[in-house]
Amino acid sequence: MKYCFTIVSLLLVLNCSNKTMDIDFEALPDDVQTISLLGDSLETNSAMLPQTLAERLDSLIQLERSMDSESDAIIWEARYLGYTGQYRRSVDLLSKRIKSDPENPALYRHRGHRYITLRAFDRAIKDLKKAAELIRGAEDIVEQDGLPNDLNKPTSTLHTNIWYHLGLAYYLTEQYEKAQQAYVECINASTNDDMLTAALYWYYMSLRRDGQDEFAGKILEPIEAEMDIIENDSYHKLLLVFKGQFNPDMILDSESDALSNATIGYGIGNWHYINGRTDRANEIWQEVYDAGNWASFGFIASEADLFRLDKKVSDR
Repeated sequence: MKYCFTIVSLLLVLNCSNKTMDIDFEALPDDVQTISLLGDSLETNSAMLPQTLAERLDSLIQLERSMDSESDAIIWEARYLGYTGQYRRSVDLLSKRIKSDPENPALYRHRGHRYITLRAFDRAIKDLKKAAELIRGAEDIVEQDGLPNDLNKPTSTLHTNIWYHLGLAYYLTEQYEKAQQAYVECINASTNDDMLTAALYWYYMSLRRDGQDEFAGKILEPIEAEMDIIENDSYHKLLLVFKGQFNPDMILDSESDALSNATIGYGIGNWHYINGRTDRANEIWQEVYDAGNWASFGFIASEADLFRLDKKVSDR
C-alpha cells in the first residue's frame, strides 16, 4: 500500500457526504486494484493458493461445467481470482457473464461483494439490490465455501449473503436505516448461530450509529457465551463485549491471523467510539489500516471511519 495522489486526482471522484467513489478502474496501473478512501493505492496481493485449495477450486469449476452450469462455473472462477487478489479481473469476468445471464441473482451477489472490496460502494448497492429483487419468493440455497471451515460445513446461503453484503454496503456509506432493514432480512434468513451472530454484529453497529442505543441492547439478548459457532468467533466475542460479558483487553491478540485482527480491531475501535472514546477508536482503526489487510471488511470499515473522522476535523 502506497500513496498515489496523482492517480487519485485523475481517476477518483469522491462524494464526501456518504463515502461513494467513482473510479476509472481501466486507467489504474496493472498492479493496483483500487484506491482507498484515504487516497492510497491498494495493490494486488498475488499470493499463491495452497495446492489443495487450488485443486479444490479447479475441480468445482470443472464439475459445474460438466453439469452445464456455466454461470456457476464462472462464479467459481471469479472467486478463485478473488482469493488470489485479482478483484478487478473477478468483476470483469462476472460482468461478462451477467450480459448472457442477467436474471441470475448469484452473479450480482458475487460482483456486489467484489465492488465492496474495490470501494465502489454505489455499484455494490445497485448489484445487491438487484440480487435481492431476484430472490424474492425463491427458495434459498446453501453456498459452498471455497475456503472450507474446520468442519467443512457451510454456514451461509445465497439469501443471507445477499442481505449481509447489502447491509454492509449501506453501513459503509452511513445509510444506517437501510443497513438495519437489510440485516433484519439477513437475520430472518439465518439458520445457524454463525450467520445469526455475523448479522447481529453489523445490525447492532448500525443501530448504535443511528442513535438507537436502547433497542441495540435488546437485540443482544440471543447472544450467549455458549453458542454453536464454527467460523464467526470474532463477531461472537465482540457481541459479548458489547453485552458487557467479555473483557475487550483479552480479544486483541498480535498472534491472531490478519483477518481476525482486522475484524476484532474494528469492533473494539467501534466499542470505544460508541462509548465516547473517539481518540482511542481512531488509534485502533489506524493500527488496522496500517496492518494492510485491505480486502477485509474490518479494514474497509476502519478506513471509512478514519476518512469520516478526518473529514470532520477538516470541516471545522
